[in-house]
Amino acid sequence: MKQYSNAELLEKLAALKKERNAIILAHNYQLGEIQDAADFCGDSLELSLKAAKSDCSVLLFAGVRFMAETAKILSPDKTVLLPREAGCDMADMADGRALAEFKKLHPGALTVCYVNSTAAVKAECDWCVTSANAVDIVRSLPGDKEIIFVPDRNLGAYCGEQTGRKMILWDGYCPVHQRITPGVIKARKKEFPESELLMHPEAPKSVRDLADRLLSTGGILRYVRESREKSFIIATEIGILHRLRAENPDKVFISATEELVCPWMKVLRLEDLVNSLENMTIQIELPEELRKKAEAPIRRMLEFKK
Repeated sequence: MKQYSNAELLEKLAALKKERNAIILAHNYQLGEIQDAADFCGDSLELSLKAAKSDCSVLLFAGVRFMAETAKILSPDKTVLLPREAGCDMADMADGRALAEFKKLHPGALTVCYVNSTAAVKAECDWCVTSANAVDIVRSLPGDKEIIFVPDRNLGAYCGEQTGRKMILWDGYCPVHQRITPGVIKARKKEFPESELLMHPEAPKSVRDLADRLLSTGGILRYVRESREKSFIIATEIGILHRLRAENPDKVFISATEELVCPWMKVLRLEDLVNSLENMTIQIELPEELRKKAEAPIRRMLEFKK
């Protein structure tokens, strides 16, 4: 099989995008070559919202399955492609049937899911949240209601800390952020004492307490752009460093540890994007009843006003 150069692959990709009336969406944790080839980079919900407003016919989602499902939930009339099968270890720690059974143990509780969850899990929930709005939404919920938070126990615990609400936490977590330890953080801060430590709230409490700021991926990008600081330690998946450096060439970015790599976010190559658009695979399909149920907590979130 002929091996194409990156330039040739990008040329083929441009032609296929035009032919298919497609756009490419790339998550902030993807490889640099994938981010550079995308029409939009961002976090999962941000990308799905941009896609829903576009007049394209095909969404090529360079991410993992739950992200492509969210895009399909919000753009049911568009064809959504996942270039290669890729899961999310945290999202896969919960499933709709298990959550439905768990809810029976807590009748009357409100169920809140992190957007990093499958369509089947979203369909069992009252609210969907992102890492940026989770605290505000949890704070707004009726005080006489128990709150089930799924699937991320770390983000759920953080919401409880910030709001004083008692959280019933699903025992899920992001393996990448779980690798961050106090020893690693203290060593990095000692090595780069003038650098500000920015961390994602998916991290465990033992390291959240050491952060200068806890921010979503979008929040990290915005904060850095507006900050007068020149050096930052970034405690989230290493892929975001590509965009941070591209957008802020005058600033220095250090990963909290080189182990912050999500293997699912690193499977895609330019060849996969080309093959996906050529063959129109892998198409994301959701039963309409499930899609509508999963859309309801997302719409409730989008209508939320602080």
